[in-house]
Amino acid sequence: MDEPVVIKRYANRKLYDQSRSRYVTLEELEELIRQGREIRVVDAVSGDDLTALTLAQIILENQRERRSALPAAFLHQIVKHGETWQEFVQQSLQASLSGIVASQREAERVMRDWVSRAGWWPATAPAGPGPREAPKGEELESLRAEVAALKAKLRDLEGRLGQPSRAEDTPRPSR
Repeated sequence: MDEPVVIKRYANRKLYDQSRSRYVTLEELEELIRQGREIRVVDAVSGDDLTALTLAQIILENQRERRSALPAAFLHQIVKHGETWQEFVQQSLQASLSGIVASQREAERVMRDWVSRAGWWPATAPAGPGPREAPKGEELESLRAEVAALKAKLRDLEGRLGQPSRAEDTPRPSR
């Protein structure tokens, strides 16, 4: 796994990406995360870890712009019950996300197996192009429509969970 992108946060709330040697915005950090990168935010002076605080800030900014849907009742419960509730929510979310990631990996494996059986790629080389025998007209269009529908469903699920879409990473058959 890649090392996290280290971001220094200064007293003036500016965020500095050390790897790119430039200041970044919360939106840019959000995009990095959506691309699958991990970030680590540290105080420029003390070195304190501010990652959780910065991620919460990204979520709150999304809420302000109505790009997120955290119900007020849910947020009230988190505040009301303090650390116990927060710990429960954190553990539940981690377990749910782990299950979703495992399901996504299994779906990708099934898709690669399906593509291999369709003759688009040899079973031993699931990522490389090399069609054996291209499906015929209607069959090809039907398969493309099915793959497009599966990708749309995957993007929708990932969008609901705030995960970056990996549907575009799926190998495409050559035309």
